[in-house]
Amino acid sequence: MPRLSEVIAELDALWPPERAESWDAVGTVCGDPDAEVTRVLFAVDPVQEIADEAVALGADLIVTHHPLYLRGTTTVAAGHFKGRVVHTLIKQDVALHVAHTNADTADPGVSDALAGALDLRVTGPLVPENNLGRICELDRPETLADFAARAAKRLPATAQGIRVAGDPAMTVRRVAVSGGSGDSLFDAVRAAGVDAFLTADLRHHPVSEATQHSPLGLVDAAHWATEWPWCEQAAAQLDEISDRHGWDLRVHVSKTVTDPWSSHHTSPGAPN
Repeated sequence: MPRLSEVIAELDALWPPERAESWDAVGTVCGDPDAEVTRVLFAVDPVQEIADEAVALGADLIVTHHPLYLRGTTTVAAGHFKGRVVHTLIKQDVALHVAHTNADTADPGVSDALAGALDLRVTGPLVPENNLGRICELDRPETLADFAARAAKRLPATAQGIRVAGDPAMTVRRVAVSGGSGDSLFDAVRAAGVDAFLTADLRHHPVSEATQHSPLGLVDAAHWATEWPWCEQAAAQLDEISDRHGWDLRVHVSKTVTDPWSSHHTSPGAPN
């Protein structure tokens, strides 16, 4: 069985920590470098449900996309929810490793996994300077409504579902995708000349301005749903590494929905 340090070295080769944004917090949060690793769990969020799942599974390592402590901390006391995660992991000898913006800009990275989940053909990066996002083509043209239905069918279900801005009947041939929050990329999307943009966390004013600026179709999915496909891609990458080294790792992907929204209600609207 490999040591944790050996597994982390391979993960860092997939997602070099130096490729992370300066504000990010990636790398190993807790874990003994000399501890043996037999079972690994991939997930989007390092929350208590995932820590408990790892313990029940007998995992020695959790790899998440989102950091546990993005802005640092002065305490890991178990009275705080993040401290409770740390206590659970350390008591049960479970390591935690984070690949965030360094996984966003990897090749393949988060947006490649999103494109793959939607069965799109990647033709290049949306932002070449940092390899962020992907420009893709559909096998055949379809309406924006059909493209949104494709996303709803192929991405994990969440309370939010899929929101659409633009003419549902418009024809979509080329699309841009970006896992996670993407409304800062509208300039790059417009420059790419695509018909539609699928991402998450789209806000009112950027969407309103984008739809006034051009007939671009917008498809807004839940943040967690756009990044979960990366877990499957990353698990497959680690499986291949394990086979190459003869490690015989057991690699799992959590299907626990950690999207924070729990329900959706359609408003009948205010009375006239």
